[in-house]
Amino acid sequence: MNGTVWRKHKSRERFLKPEDRASILPEPGSSLPLIPYNFLALPQENSSVDMAKVVLIPVPYDSTTSFRAGSRDGPDAMIKASYGLEDYDFELEMDVSKIGIHTTGAIESHMAGPFHMTQRIKDVVTSYVRLGKTVGLLGGEHSITIGAVQAHVEAHPGLSVLYLDAHADLRHEYMGTTYGHASAARRAYECCPIALAGVRSLCEEEHEFIRNNDIPVWYWGPYPQDCGLENLLHNLSDTVYVSVDLDVLDPSVMSAVGTPEPGGMVWHQLVSLLSKVAETRRIVGFDVCELAPGDGPPACSYTAAKLVYKLAAFSCRESG
Repeated sequence: MNGTVWRKHKSRERFLKPEDRASILPEPGSSLPLIPYNFLALPQENSSVDMAKVVLIPVPYDSTTSFRAGSRDGPDAMIKASYGLEDYDFELEMDVSKIGIHTTGAIESHMAGPFHMTQRIKDVVTSYVRLGKTVGLLGGEHSITIGAVQAHVEAHPGLSVLYLDAHADLRHEYMGTTYGHASAARRAYECCPIALAGVRSLCEEEHEFIRNNDIPVWYWGPYPQDCGLENLLHNLSDTVYVSVDLDVLDPSVMSAVGTPEPGGMVWHQLVSLLSKVAETRRIVGFDVCELAPGDGPPACSYTAAKLVYKLAAFSCRESG
């Protein structure tokens, strides 16, 4: 914990209240001030599962990673980076902390393989969706999206998925598994309609699959056209699950990812796209994946945390 973050929380009275310490501190009666370990370091009144509108589930899993591992460290990095975020979002004119954001414990990896991990994620997500919560996943590699989409489709039969990624992730199988990060969009497509954006790398199999199934894709070239956004919105249903692989951003903005790809979005392009979706659609769930904090500067973790913060706010904003 650096001094700047510590002073910020001290000035905003983020330390635990005396009456809360007994249930958290290992030493009864200790007067040590502690910052809660949850997203935004929220006090109990803003982070309990009962009052929270948004539930964030850390998924430190990267067992099918094929290039650079390390996204298992992403959830912890995002949570800690969130301590430096301002609660108030001046663009949305809202205090994001007052939404109520509960951070769960991390989902334990299933060592039997990706299929079993997918089922585990689905079961955990389902338990919170049934409570009426908007669920966001902190990844972890992109395969975690599969179980989350499966859970949300059962709760929202008219669901569509907005899949933001530098890669298509539409391979049927990759490196011996059909439930890996390179097949996440393919498995999601088998559950519900899907629209892709930010794509700038794909294999021949994926290209043919897109053509044969008329999947809407906003390919991200040097001069992205507004018609791409219009087509994207046209293909999304009223309820949307948003999945973000951080490599959708340009490596100059986000280098801490497993498979960086040049020529991506910059921050304001991504947030503007998500804002447009939130204005006209209901975001019922989301994930932010593939942060590998060891492969980039600390600013990458902060950027990822800010994106989670934005998605939490967008999911609670009334669509027009």
